Amino acid sequence: MKRTLPDRYLTPVDLADLLGVPVETVYQWRRKGTGPRGFRVGRHLRFDPEDVRAWVNNLMEAA
Repeated sequence: MKRTLPDRYLTPVDLADLLGVPVETVYQWRRKGTGPRGFRVGRHLRFDPEDVRAWVNNLMEAA
């Protein structure tokens, strides 16, 4: 079954829940530049679902 992504920007908690990783892992990816592209809305970090999908697809192709 294919999971669908929400039609809204994702928070770090949303992304962690979606991928089944701790929230700190999402922040580590951001610091290292290895995770999906994120952007700030003021102080709040958000992720575009399409960027997350592209990032996951790249990981799957590399595997």
